[in-house]
Amino acid sequence: MLKLPAGGRLLNEILKSTHSFPYSRWFCSASAKNFLSYDKDPGPVFMRDDVQKLLRSMTRLELDRVFRKRSVRDSTVEYKFMTDEQLRQEVRQSIGRAERLLQMPPVVHVMQENPKVLSKDGALKGFSEAKMVFTDITYGIKNSKRSIVERLPDGTLREADYETRKRLNQIYFPLKGRHIRTPKMFEAGNLRKLLEAGDYEFVLDRACVQFEPYEAEYHDITATVYQHVNEHKAFDSLRSTRHFGPLTFFLAWHRLVDDLLLDMIKRDYLRNGVELIVLHNSLHQIPDSAFEGLDELKQHVLATEPALFEPEQKSVEELRQDARYLAVIEQFVAQHCTKKVQLNLALAAYREAAAERQQLAEGLRKMHGGSS
Repeated sequence: MLKLPAGGRLLNEILKSTHSFPYSRWFCSASAKNFLSYDKDPGPVFMRDDVQKLLRSMTRLELDRVFRKRSVRDSTVEYKFMTDEQLRQEVRQSIGRAERLLQMPPVVHVMQENPKVLSKDGALKGFSEAKMVFTDITYGIKNSKRSIVERLPDGTLREADYETRKRLNQIYFPLKGRHIRTPKMFEAGNLRKLLEAGDYEFVLDRACVQFEPYEAEYHDITATVYQHVNEHKAFDSLRSTRHFGPLTFFLAWHRLVDDLLLDMIKRDYLRNGVELIVLHNSLHQIPDSAFEGLDELKQHVLATEPALFEPEQKSVEELRQDARYLAVIEQFVAQHCTKKVQLNLALAAYREAAAERQQLAEGLRKMHGGSS
């Protein structure tokens, strides 16, 4: 059924949607730089199985970080006595819950609006100075499919624009956590303070609730957060959260992977470094044959799952695999990176430390009767 919203306050809220302040007054970049935007629809590439696998691996599922307390600290501890089988089952269930919590928000193109004009009735011109909005409030219809139309003062009847649709849907079928008006935390000054405090995950979580992935506001806010994270090298603040994959995709799309790659080298995440290179090459049509040994490593990282629990000391085989990762990373730095000095220094330091670990691991193997 179609219904004209009744009540002065409710109608006033709806009509204000067409006379709201420009978005630029509500939100602007926290820095002086322009936003980086997707020049074409990134959705098909982001949804590809190989890209999703690479992004999930680089996110790094760490159970203690996924299930950490995010707001009020709870000092209580719960102890359970379990058999080995019960413990294994509990770990499997925890991994399943963690994977669901790490489900990444989709990366899609900004929606382009073109409301369809249904009719023009000149006899209704001047009947009212205000725009009238009609919405179907039938229960069970998807909000995106719900019929919402508006009658303009000149008699034109057209489909409602997206902002009006969003406001009406939120009034009649409110989504938990979403506000009819944009929260003040997204205003430029407030947003800047949150970013300077390092509350990246909080901002991104609220953006996912308040906006849809195809809204321009969502793209602007996430781009601002991603650039701030990259400029301050705060990648670990989003690692093992659902936002690390979209962050990595954004940086790889815009060829801004130098600092993230440097962070991976310093943290001994060489497999992730190779996965980042594979993602970068895939997005920019760079052939894997341009890097010696990358074809084999690409097949390896796509065919195997990363270890959930890393040992305190790597085996000889793992150290040798790291050496192959390192060789590909060095080639990529030489050919495609702009911050070569910092990256080469980090690579040199890593090689020196890796040589010592390799020598120690081989010595321990010989002591235990193994062959090198």
